[in-house]
Amino acid sequence: MPQLPAPDYPPEVRARLEADAAEIISRYPGARSALLPLLHLVQSEEGHVTRTGMAFCAQQLGLTTAEVNAVATFYTMYRRKPSGDYQVGVCTNTLCAVMGGDAIFETLQEHLAVGNDETTEDGKVTLEHSECNAACDFAPGVMVNWEFFDNQTPESAVRLVDDLRAGREVEPTRGAPLCTFKETARILAGFPDQREGAVAASGGAGAASLVGLRYAKGENPQPRVVHPRPVSGEPEDDAPAHGTGGQSPSAHPSSHDAPQETSASDPAHPAGPTAEEGE
Repeated sequence: MPQLPAPDYPPEVRARLEADAAEIISRYPGARSALLPLLHLVQSEEGHVTRTGMAFCAQQLGLTTAEVNAVATFYTMYRRKPSGDYQVGVCTNTLCAVMGGDAIFETLQEHLAVGNDETTEDGKVTLEHSECNAACDFAPGVMVNWEFFDNQTPESAVRLVDDLRAGREVEPTRGAPLCTFKETARILAGFPDQREGAVAASGGAGAASLVGLRYAKGENPQPRVVHPRPVSGEPEDDAPAHGTGGQSPSAHPSSHDAPQETSASDPAHPAGPTAEEGE
């Protein structure tokens, strides 16, 4: 059976979105170039890109819904179904996986009782694999609504999601203060973050990311950029645990300080052939 046309937004919602859409479109010499931020705009309204939202974008830009759908389904930042207030993405690409990203993801799956791209029953957290977050020097990394939580462990990631679900304040390792997914989508649509101090807090690259640049400039970075992560079983610092695995932002560790066991260091899990050829 063919689908019925998507229902329209209520008149007051449509009027508000049309005003926002007009502002977005005015920034581009060609209207269709505004499609990506318009998709973020409609996502900020309902928490995901609905058929109603895609129809709205098509009408504002003079496109077909098929053209809008092709873009909305291509980029993973656009959600296609209802999801949580907090998108928790665990990087499981090569370096993060080696450093423990796979273990973090598996732990969160079990702890939250959800699978990939699934949302907890309270509607707070959606868990997903995420592709490289460009934070390899702080691996393994977790992102919540596209804010960085560096150098995570399974234990710190569990504390993180528990705090999110309980409504406790959570601070990213670096970057702007955390907000909900809908609020994040509106910022990505191109509207300023109105929260006091949020823009100033966005900051720049972390210290570990700048070591090579400092060497290139002839500067002498400190021998150690960050402190090592505590060995399993040792007590962690008394500083707030949010985002930094129990350590203060100024002391959060770098990935090379606490590698996970690999085939070279873990004889119980060797990699590659274990016998000579022909045996």
